[in-house]
Amino acid sequence: MLVIVDTLSFSTSVATAVHHGGLVYPCPEGEDPFKLAKSIGGEAAVRRADVPRKGRFSLSPLTYVGLEPGTRIVLSSPNGATCSHCSRQVPHLFVGALVNARAVAAAVSHVLNETDVSARVTVIACEERETTLPENNPIRFAVEDYLGAGAILSYLGFEKSPEARVCQSAFVDNKKDTRSILWEYESGRELRAGGFGRDVEFAAQLNLYDSVPVMRNGLFSAVYYSDSVGSI
Repeated sequence: MLVIVDTLSFSTSVATAVHHGGLVYPCPEGEDPFKLAKSIGGEAAVRRADVPRKGRFSLSPLTYVGLEPGTRIVLSSPNGATCSHCSRQVPHLFVGALVNARAVAAAVSHVLNETDVSARVTVIACEERETTLPENNPIRFAVEDYLGAGAILSYLGFEKSPEARVCQSAFVDNKKDTRSILWEYESGRELRAGGFGRDVEFAAQLNLYDSVPVMRNGLFSAVYYSDSVGSI
């Protein structure tokens, strides 16, 4: 079982889209999202700055608020979408972020309790591409993804690895400062510099949704879990 966490902004956008009834097809880096969108009768997300001139959807989660249920969206990103596409054969693949952390934990708990509580769950904090360095676009640590993963882990009562416990503690110790951390960290600063500070504020909300994006047949749709899980 896998949980993909790409807080700014793939995971938050997917969570928002499916919560409003959308169907999201992750498109990996290097593939043509417009070609895929044409083949499925959907719409390809565009760059944030190209909304609404070239399209109505982007990696901004706000573009999915109020979409028509059943809308098919092809969403491309070098981290979250690529990880999701590469993991599409996993029996249980969820997308999580701060906005649906408790619901994702409930989904994971449900699967474990219904199948095999000894099964392993991997929560992937996707990290970020370094866009300020021209050579090779190296990966950099993304604190927003680490906090998103820690939030999900904090609601899970199962035995955790040392790495998972440290990640959980990072979220628990900084829960009250999550918004300011996302706002001031490098990824948040980049979005703010581009005029998308509202995206950072939106992504910093905890447990906004009770729905979880789940991968089925190559696309993400919503499942809902009202199960009670531990709180902090």
